[in-house]
Amino acid sequence: MLYLVVGFYFALLLAIGLLTARKPKTMADFFLGNRKVGPWISAFAYGTTYFSAVLFIGYAGGQGWSFGFPVLWIALGNAFLGCLIPWLLLGPRTRRLTAEMGVMTMPEFLEARYGSRALKIVSAVVIFIFLIPYSAAAYTGLSYLFQTVFGLDYLRVLLAMAAFTAFYLVLGGYFAVTLTDFVQGLIMLLGAVLMVGYVLRAPSVGGFSGFFAGLNRIDPQLVKIVPRVWPQILWLVLLTSLGTWGMPQMVQKFYAIKDEGAIRRAAIVGTIFCLVIAGAAYFIGASAPLFGPKLVAENEAVFAADPGFAAAKTDATAARALIGAAMAADRYKNTMIIPQILRLVLPQLLLFVVLVLVLSATMSTVSSLVLVASSAITIDLLAGALWPRIGRQTKMYLMRLLCVAFIGLSVYLSWRGPSFLVALMSYSWGTIAGAFLGPYVLGLFWPRVSRTAVWAGMLAGLGVSIFSCLGANLGLFGVTKAQAPMYGSLAMFASVMVVSLVSLMTAPQKATVPAGSPAAATEE
Repeated sequence: MLYLVVGFYFALLLAIGLLTARKPKTMADFFLGNRKVGPWISAFAYGTTYFSAVLFIGYAGGQGWSFGFPVLWIALGNAFLGCLIPWLLLGPRTRRLTAEMGVMTMPEFLEARYGSRALKIVSAVVIFIFLIPYSAAAYTGLSYLFQTVFGLDYLRVLLAMAAFTAFYLVLGGYFAVTLTDFVQGLIMLLGAVLMVGYVLRAPSVGGFSGFFAGLNRIDPQLVKIVPRVWPQILWLVLLTSLGTWGMPQMVQKFYAIKDEGAIRRAAIVGTIFCLVIAGAAYFIGASAPLFGPKLVAENEAVFAADPGFAAAKTDATAARALIGAAMAADRYKNTMIIPQILRLVLPQLLLFVVLVLVLSATMSTVSSLVLVASSAITIDLLAGALWPRIGRQTKMYLMRLLCVAFIGLSVYLSWRGPSFLVALMSYSWGTIAGAFLGPYVLGLFWPRVSRTAVWAGMLAGLGVSIFSCLGANLGLFGVTKAQAPMYGSLAMFASVMVVSLVSLMTAPQKATVPAGSPAAATEE
């Protein structure tokens, strides 16, 4: 049955790839769907790019286990601060300015806005380098689910996902990505609602009343609207929500929507989508402490030698203490929490549906990452700087080739990469958002922004994030991996503050796109 469900899903992706293969005739077609994408498809593309297997497999489970019900603040932040506000605030002006400037990518926008080809080259390199661990982490999360729940070989699953992603993306470009995102988004909505329903029905939870009463018995802080650990939750909200304002793969959706009139509808649809998907994931994560005794019993080989093992098999409070200590010692990983809960509560057929849900989330996210990263090299670095006379067809071939190369690098890093890959994804998100948030957002609205300020802001954002990543993973400066959300948020704030302050002290840079420049020619 598993192979039948997954086989049908992959056949659908192959059909979409073949149907859209002849649509991309120019780079604008391949990368932006010729700026003719409707509001519903744009909204679903935004939401499915936002959430991947990392949310369902690791992030929601780990944070829900730690914070309980207050973790739903993250879901609200993702929906409103991460989706609704950027669509309404940034969407219209981004769509208008990028069309007027004739630019298709974040680096092209920065070059056109600030008159600096060097800025474009550095931006392209940053995007390509730091999106690879993000993509690899998404592949890792999904492959881990297949391995843990269904006992399938990790490498075979990894290679199969990569092959299908490459197939439909290389054939159809953004047309294929948006169509698959729409189909995958529908699957994600259905799966999310069914997951929550079955978790609520589980004896360990006992409906909404049992959910709150059970968490309160374990620890009253798990049901408080504003718990003692609210600063940690705030950093998570800011990192995962405000970061979308500067992430190239998210901003791309504003470039590609067909007109400004469609933006309001996309904002509403996208916000509802994010509420359902993020809300479901974090709610299931918040219910995790209630399943503590069952998780202990499921992992007897891990916990049998611990002094509190017998009590933890029947008492949720003891189980939370035992599992928490094991996670701190890296004997039990938070990536196991939600997969094991789903295996406990879902019937087998529905478990297959949920598997396709997570598969959909991951492949949607990865396809957008691949498209943006390969464009950074093809459009911004090669055609925009190193090889300005490159032909249109050659650019198309290179773009497709680089899509495959990026997927290959992501697969290799997922297979052979470091054990802290999920944490590395958090640093990747914070680093890219820290580099671009200030230059992009302030550049949209404030004519006073200077080129010098943009360089200073990018370096500040990159510096804070890279400092924290090196400190946490090399044991330097007293920085820990648990502080990654705080440092990622600080990187974004540093970017905005430095750009603002330096702009007040330096001459502003007028936005201009000289005739015949690579940026002006990208729509050809």
